[in-house]
Amino acid sequence: MSKNRVMEPGLVSITFRQLAPDEIISLCQSRGLRSIEWGGDIHVPPGDLASARQVGEQTRQAGLSVAAYGSYYRMASPDGPDFSLVLATAEALGAPVIRVWAGTRASADADSACRQAVRDDALRCADLAGKKNITVAYEHHGGTLTDTCESSLELLSATAHPFIKTLWQPPNGMPLDGCLADLRAHVPWIQHVHVFHWWPDASRRLPFDDGRDRWAAYIGELRLNGIECSMLLEFVLADDVAQLAADANCLKKLCCGEDC
Repeated sequence: MSKNRVMEPGLVSITFRQLAPDEIISLCQSRGLRSIEWGGDIHVPPGDLASARQVGEQTRQAGLSVAAYGSYYRMASPDGPDFSLVLATAEALGAPVIRVWAGTRASADADSACRQAVRDDALRCADLAGKKNITVAYEHHGGTLTDTCESSLELLSATAHPFIKTLWQPPNGMPLDGCLADLRAHVPWIQHVHVFHWWPDASRRLPFDDGRDRWAAYIGELRLNGIECSMLLEFVLADDVAQLAADANCLKKLCCGEDC
């Protein structure tokens, strides 16, 4: 589960969609972040294999790692690129993981046929990705089958596969005890973590330092369970590049076991 991995602070590139890939790389270097999840909507579009190779090479030449390809592939959806194109792009990028969304319906609105279609497509994609030694990881996201802990665990259990994992992030507005319980429940499948401090919901982004006690608890729980993974900052207060310095500094200290 955590073999040859470290608690590595990094960035989700879509945090700064306005920046070019080389600017994202320089920003990570200057802030001491060591890995990047490259987004498929702006920075590494699916199908542009030349750009994917270039971005991957630039990332590694800068001494950083590619944590994942943040695709916007939705399981069992007719919209968007074919998964084979997403997979080819991830391979060109050198990404070990492809982030995906679990369907097009919230769990409360998904009937058995919808759930089965998502499961079937997930297993199909994992079979294809596994041949390239690439993991498929669900993102916890509203409007999909991972929007609650119960539904997420049901999906993970129903799609048991060596190349299916999950990303984790704290549910918005949930008390700390509930978030820790959610984290513990997902431990067997956690690939990496999306890091942010929004409270009480996504409409209010706060400095990461404001949530340091909560994140110290999450990181402590991960370590307690033997998980060392990429901890990827996703979005900052006011989308301000300057805010990243303070957020990254706090995250780095927490990843090293220090207080902020």
